[in-house]
Amino acid sequence: MTLVPTKEAMDALLVIDIQIDFCPGGALEVAEGDQVIPVANRLMEQFDLVVATQDWHPGDHKSFAANHPWRYPGQVIDLNGLEQILWPIHCVQGSFGAEFAPGLNTEQFDRVFTKGTDPEIDSYSGFFDNGHRKATGLGDYLKEKGVDTVYVVGLAADVCVKFTVLDALRLGFNTYLVTDGTRGVNLEPDDTKKALKEMSEKGAILIDSADIGPS
Repeated sequence: MTLVPTKEAMDALLVIDIQIDFCPGGALEVAEGDQVIPVANRLMEQFDLVVATQDWHPGDHKSFAANHPWRYPGQVIDLNGLEQILWPIHCVQGSFGAEFAPGLNTEQFDRVFTKGTDPEIDSYSGFFDNGHRKATGLGDYLKEKGVDTVYVVGLAADVCVKFTVLDALRLGFNTYLVTDGTRGVNLEPDDTKKALKEMSEKGAILIDSADIGPS
């Protein structure tokens, strides 16, 4: 069965962090990350509302291993009361790596929400920081637009995409994850598999882009 984005209630496509640093050759490379670009571009043509998120870290962000003496990427620390994985420096505000990936049709974006701007706390989700202390404004924006259903693509499946999907569900959105439109970091080999399972168990519907028809 082909799903057609509905007209009665607004559907939105969420394009999560398809940035240079997350694509092959980037500072925090996601294997095959560039392969989500054509999927995202095709889907953008089918939605009346397309919203993107962009990792946008200050250089002194405390999620960067380089900002902690004797620490290295992949280690886990306590950061202001939250468990924090340390990452390579990536998506620094205004840097080349923080730009959207070449070939991504950014002209289709109706709005871009930046995240990870507070150096004291990371923000995987497009909706909130990791402690749910501050909202990005994405949830309110979608509700103001009358959105009740979101389709999610982007990077990375086991980090920012996962947490965006889980927050969308908590906020009451019908949530679809487009499985061929995402790839995972996989710090551990089965992280993406576990993330897909968790999202599905929490209520997300996993779907292939071929099953989303033109409106």
